[in-house]
Amino acid sequence: MKNETVAEQKRIINLSQSNKSILAVALAGFSAFLHLYSTQSLLPYFTEIFHASKVEVSLSVSATTIAVAISAPFIGLLADLIGRKGIIVAAVLGLSVPTFLAATASGLDSLIGWRFVQGLFMPAIFAVTMAYISEEWKREKVGSVMSAYVTGNILGGVLGRFLAGIIAAHFSWRGAFLLLGCLNFATGALIWAWLPKARNFKRQQNIQTSILASAKHLRNPPLLAAYAVGFNVLFSNVSTFTYVNFYLVAPPFNLNTAALGSIFFVYLLGVVITPIAGKWLDRLGYRLVLAAAILTSSLGLLLTLIPKLWLVIIGLAICSAGVFVCQSAAKSYVGITAGQARSAATGLYVACFYLGGSVGAILPGFVWSLGGWSACVALIIAVQILTAAIALYYWNR
Repeated sequence: MKNETVAEQKRIINLSQSNKSILAVALAGFSAFLHLYSTQSLLPYFTEIFHASKVEVSLSVSATTIAVAISAPFIGLLADLIGRKGIIVAAVLGLSVPTFLAATASGLDSLIGWRFVQGLFMPAIFAVTMAYISEEWKREKVGSVMSAYVTGNILGGVLGRFLAGIIAAHFSWRGAFLLLGCLNFATGALIWAWLPKARNFKRQQNIQTSILASAKHLRNPPLLAAYAVGFNVLFSNVSTFTYVNFYLVAPPFNLNTAALGSIFFVYLLGVVITPIAGKWLDRLGYRLVLAAAILTSSLGLLLTLIPKLWLVIIGLAICSAGVFVCQSAAKSYVGITAGQARSAATGLYVACFYLGGSVGAILPGFVWSLGGWSACVALIIAVQILTAAIALYYWNR
């Protein structure tokens, strides 16, 4: 009886430690996305206080994503030489510094500069956390844990935009950066306390070995297919939630800026769907879940073409949920397929991911002139179908 009690206590302790580990990786995802798009809700405000154009203030967003795309491959190489937990914690805590300094910016140019510096820290969170998950959990659990990480991404992205808008409206934009910096520092402390040291990390011998491993990744068709899925994820997301605004400000919707800002709450459906999708990934496999997610996302986009606001909102929610499931599938697949030098592999994934977002912000603008929102929907669905075909052909059954 005593032995059974001790065994039960050990089981409870192990379960508690496991839950803290999963929460820690979710907080890492939360931290990075808390800042990534935080200035989107402030762009109209910035045009007024800085007397700048829409293109100029939009650099406060694109400067960060560009920095992520540039530095991600190099961070991946470095992490395979140094380790996992130390880089993740240092990056999260370090991200607080340019966030606080952004609050001291004297003008738009310096603010954009600090936003660029923020982006340099983020790949050390994205790529290394993904590699950590793939190494520290069994293959049949990777999908579930990666989904918890993506859920953190979603919550951070929604809360960052929301808090920045609220604080700027009631206090100042500087106060928004101060609050986000404090919240980020607290998150870093929790990750330091709850994230176990990596047990299964295999250090690369030197930078040359890591570079050769990266070159090997670029010759791996299943991995390249996963990078294509990553490109599609942010391409679809940015395209949809940028150009749908032009659709909704026009008749018959005639939405104002405040109403447009609230549309991002449809992301919260992803918080519900993504953990469930993690179990599907573990049970049904990556190919089937990915195909179903892309089909669902495309159907959601088609629903937005019906000129009823409630149907457009439902369609956007379905579309975003499908995209987040795709993201979980791709990230998990990269981790289990890369083998060695996982940080380098995930660094390449992150670079493709943000390259997709950059293209998604620009390319639909040219298509818009051909047929408005309908033409944009056709473009996005075409990219999604092509991505599904690539992944289904190259991913292992």
